[in-house]
This record gives sequence, structure tokens and C-alpha cells, in this order.
Amino acid sequence: NVLTMSFAPKDEHEAQIQFALERGIPATLSVIGTQQLTFPDNVYDLIHCARCRVHWDGDGGRPLIELNRILRPGGFFIWSATPVYLKNERDTPVWNAMVALTKSMCWKVVAKTMVSQSGVGLVVYQKPVSSSCYKERQQNDPPICKEMSRNVSWYTPLRRCLTQIPAGASSWPPLWPSRLTARPLSLPSVPLVEQMFHNDTKHWADLVSKVYLHGLGINWTTVRNVMDMTAGHGGFAAALINLPVWVMNVVPIHEPDTLTFIFDRGLIGVYHDWCESFNTYPRTYDLLHSVFLFSNLPERCNVIDLAVEMDRVVRPGGWILVQESKEMIRKIGAIFRSLQWSVNFYNDRYMVGKKSFWRPNGGEIQR
Repeated sequence: NVLTMSFAPKDEHEAQIQFALERGIPATLSVIGTQQLTFPDNVYDLIHCARCRVHWDGDGGRPLIELNRILRPGGFFIWSATPVYLKNERDTPVWNAMVALTKSMCWKVVAKTMVSQSGVGLVVYQKPVSSSCYKERQQNDPPICKEMSRNVSWYTPLRRCLTQIPAGASSWPPLWPSRLTARPLSLPSVPLVEQMFHNDTKHWADLVSKVYLHGLGINWTTVRNVMDMTAGHGGFAAALINLPVWVMNVVPIHEPDTLTFIFDRGLIGVYHDWCESFNTYPRTYDLLHSVFLFSNLPERCNVIDLAVEMDRVVRPGGWILVQESKEMIRKIGAIFRSLQWSVNFYNDRYMVGKKSFWRPNGGEIQR
């Protein structure tokens, strides 16, 4: 009952992310470099890094401070690397720098141990659940971040400051599976908002069970890697929870920011701008799902470009499930047919496409 998001850079780790996705493991291309990861603040329960070549104390500690940003208050960071268990001229200074940096961030060492059989060691840190420790430090370094108007880490430079810990952060989400349907901790405690959340959950449970699974001709036994391109509150992913699939919940940056709610439910996801390519290898997803994504695209986006990107991401034999207006599904249906997809419409509301195994004949595309 643990859902793990793996990530690695493309160049440094060759095709590891592609291998993970082909195995049906949630993964995305990403790198801790100069920009924030495309996740919200305070969402991951645990972060794990073994043998990763990240200089956590480099650039004023920005790489580790970025992990602090996305780690839930009270969450854990497990680090296994040579500076943890080797004492030599190369590793000892790195460990000493890590000790100083984690202390300045108020991280607590929960455990430091050696695995006797392999001779490899690890250390487990825990993030504080309140900002009180920050105020008790002798030096305000790293400083506490100023409030940001919107929690979207899209093309945002790494910051050298500690994200403010929300009030009531000592509360942990309910245990799984109750966590999936309970009110997200970050959801405003307003009766109308809560009712909208529960209505959304019920809507998707009904739609998936009554229409998606049995009424659209999709062979769900062939599906493992799923992407919801317009995730909203994560209701679509929640409705699929009893199937042997996982869902990458994508919150478009021009839509309301609901990604924190999704993580609170025990699901995973990222921010993305659908005017750009998605950070994954070609042919890595079995099914893409969207709701009025094409109709609500910003003017700077191109419908054909988005359709071609979906074609790139879906494996041959994979599916798209699109909910749009009658006029729009006819328009995009023609585009996908030109890409050699088989396309069917249902109730003038849903479009289901299946990607073929076609190949150009003699260098020319056969229509």
C-alpha cells in the first residue's frame, strides 16, 4: 500500500526511467539542478536516495533545501551513500557538511545504521512538524521563505530558504485506504468546499464503474500506466484504485492548483503546461485520460501539437479516453485518424482512440 514516484535525469542515468515505466512502475524524468521539482510544498511522506550523486550541500544547500520543501512535516528522508558509512579524506568532509546543514534545517536523525552483510550504511532524517525550531536557531540561516501567492513550482528557480510549515502540520493523513476518500488535510475546512470534494469523488466512482470500465470498449486488462491529463481532485485515479493500475495525476498550470489535495489522498502527480512536451520517454503510457483539456487550452497552445504529443506518449496498442463537446471530439477525432488511430465516439461526449502499429511504407505515410 505504498505508492512510489521514481525520478532521475535523462542523461546521467541513461534510460532508467524508461525501464521503470516499461515495468509498470511510476516514474518521471526530473533533476535536482537549478529549478524546483514540479511538486507542491509539504507533500511527500518519505524520500529515499541511495547512491545518488547529488551534492546536497552544494550551492548553499539548495538541493537539500528543495527536498525539505516537498517533504511533508514529520516526513522522512532516507539517505544511503558513502559519506554515511566511510571515513576517509573524500567522504568525511561531505558528512560533516551534511551534519551542519541538516542541523540548520532542524532535521532530526532518527536512525543511523549499518547493514552488516553488505557493509553499506544509511541515515534516516525527519523533518520538524512546526516552525518553532526555526525561531530558536542562533542564526536565521537558511532563512524562512516569505509566503508565495500560488503553490506552483513551474519554471521556479531553486530557493535558499525554508518553506513555512503550515499550522496544524503535526496531523498526519489517515491510514490507507481511508486516506483516499477522507477530506484532504490541505482542503479548506469550509462545508461547501468539502461537499464539492465528496461529490467529485462520488461522480468519478459512478462514471468509472458504469461507463468507463464497461461501456467504452477499452480492454482494461492491457492497461497499467495511466495518465490523467486534467486531474482535478484526483477523483478519476481514486475510482481506479481497485484495478492493477497506477495514475500519474497531471494538474495543468493554467487550472486551479489541486495537486496538494491529490498527494494528501495518497496519490501522486505533477504540474505541467500542456503547451509543452511532457517529461517522459515515447511510448511509455498505456492510457491517457482528459476532460475538456482541448476546449480549455490557452490560446498560445495548438490542438494539433497536443494531439501529436499524446501520440508520442502512448504505446502502440494503447488508448486515449477524451471527454469533450460534440464539436471538439469530431475535430480531434479527425486529427487522430490522420495519425492512423482507430477512433470511436460515444453519446457525442466521449472519444476513445486506440493507437495502431502502423509503419510508413517506403518512406511515405499511407493514409
